[in-house]
This record gives sequence, C-alpha cells and structure tokens, in this order.
Amino acid sequence: MPRAYPVRTVLAQRIRERRLTLEEFSERLEVFARENNEVGTVSIRHAQRLAAGEWTADQLRPATTRLLESFFESPIDELLVSPEVKVSDKNEPEADVEKPIGESHVRHPVDGRLMAKVDGSVFLSGPGNEPIWLPTFYIDVYPVTNAEYARFIAATAHTPPPHWTDGRPPEDLGDHPVVFVTWNDAATYAEWAGKSLPSGQQWEKAARGTRGTVYPWGDQPTPAKCNVRENGVGSTTAVNCYQSGVSPYGVFDLCGNIWEWCSTETKPGRHELKGGAWTSPFLRATPSSFNDAAASMCDDDTGFRCTVTTDTLDH
Repeated sequence: MPRAYPVRTVLAQRIRERRLTLEEFSERLEVFARENNEVGTVSIRHAQRLAAGEWTADQLRPATTRLLESFFESPIDELLVSPEVKVSDKNEPEADVEKPIGESHVRHPVDGRLMAKVDGSVFLSGPGNEPIWLPTFYIDVYPVTNAEYARFIAATAHTPPPHWTDGRPPEDLGDHPVVFVTWNDAATYAEWAGKSLPSGQQWEKAARGTRGTVYPWGDQPTPAKCNVRENGVGSTTAVNCYQSGVSPYGVFDLCGNIWEWCSTETKPGRHELKGGAWTSPFLRATPSSFNDAAASMCDDDTGFRCTVTTDTLDH
C-alpha cells in the first residue's frame, strides 16, 4: 500500500487515486517530463509541500506549473485547492476521499507475473461507448516478455519464435515483449500458466477504466505516452518504459508497443487484436479500435498478455 499522507489538496487526492507514494510521484514526473520534453521537476520535499497545501499557484516556478498541469491535465489553480472531504461521526476528515478503481497488484503463483485486479462493473465499450457489464478478473500488468517466454519454452520445449537463435531471445531484449508468436503460441503459454487470453472486452476495460476514457491515461491525444509510429522508435521498447501512459488500474502498454492477441474469435480461425503497436499510427492505437488476424499470423509487432478469474488468485 502507498505510504499514508493527508489529502489536503486536489493534487494530493489525485496522487492517491493513482496509488502512488510521494516518492513514486516524484519519479513518475521525471519520466513524464523526459517523454514530453518538459523542463520542470518536483522533488519529494516539494511534493510533500504541494500535497499539504503549503504552496499557492503563484509560488511555483512556471516550468513546474506547466509540468503539473500537463501531467494531471488540469489547471494549477484547481489542483492546489482543498477537495471536498467527507466527515465522520466524530467530525474528523477521512483519510481517503475516493478509493482508486484498481486493487493492489499481486503475483500469479505459476509464472510469477504481476497482475492487476479489475473489479466487476459496467464500462463503456467500443467506439460507440456501449455500456457493458463484466465480472471481476485479473490481468497481467505487462505484456509477456522475451525472458518470461524463454522460461516457458525451457519448461515445455515449445517451439521458440523464428527470429530467436538457439532457442534464445535477442540479447538485451529480455524486458521487451515477446513477438513473432501466433494466437496458438499465446494460448499455449496461457494454458501452461493456468491462465487464459483476455477477451477483447476485458482488455479494453483494463485500458479505459470505468469512465471510458479514450486512452489509458485520459482523453488527451498524446503520442509521447506510448510507442507508436509517430515517435520514430522503430522497434519494441521495454514493457515498463512508458510510465506516464499506464491505465487507471496501473497496467502498462495498453496503447502502442505491440498488438496483443485476445481470446475473442471474430470469424472461424480469426481472433481479435488490441492496442496498436510500434508500427501503428497513433490513431490506430486507441483501445476501442477494432483489429483482428488469422490465428496463424506471426509478426514482429504482435504479442500477448493473460488474464485469470478471481477464483485463481483470491483463494
């Protein structure tokens, strides 16, 4: 759990909603500044003073103001005011004004991967924002990496991706998502791990949250928050690279980097793909966008992640 601190400003409340400690918030801002060519920084001590309401907007440097406004997508004057606080029977303010929609991350007992809990609720699905109810499930925080897929191959003697040498992934790419996997490869890994591939709707809810935001980070189109064609990276990136682009549940790479196989069959022998990839234009990487491919498709921009039901991890 994040370290407790008072919710005395809207900014502090927003930090807690993201399940960040002040130390993590300071680090996240540094990453965000680099990805968005911002020059401001916020030290841990400064974050403490901002959260406690000790500073007003006119006491901040312009660069810091721009950084905070860009990160939270809100004017600074709205961030530094006191939130509406519920009062208990003893007239004491509650520490948490609003709980985040995601639960803490847990590790799966078979493959040891971090998974995020997505509570059962209605969410807005597809380009038309159709209300859909889904029961609770867990989803991998990151796409399956080369290193993790290599452990699966070592345990099962499954055929490795065609670009690997002697059954080993390319050097220095252990924390990159595995690619050149067919739908059947992904489904076989999921079965070995005691998991399943997510449905298209499960995947989309993990990306957009219950409010149906256009992107995992909100509604503002910001290609710098993900690995898409416009950024010119020209390859996959480490699965934890784009920290400012995480979803409301703390799930990474749900926009860009790789297309991800889903369990949803669109036609016989074809399955849904989600997320866009480093090869995709930003407009194709919105979580509500539709794409599918033949189960035998195997490309340098396609991988996967897994889900489980609550029965597996809650008990």
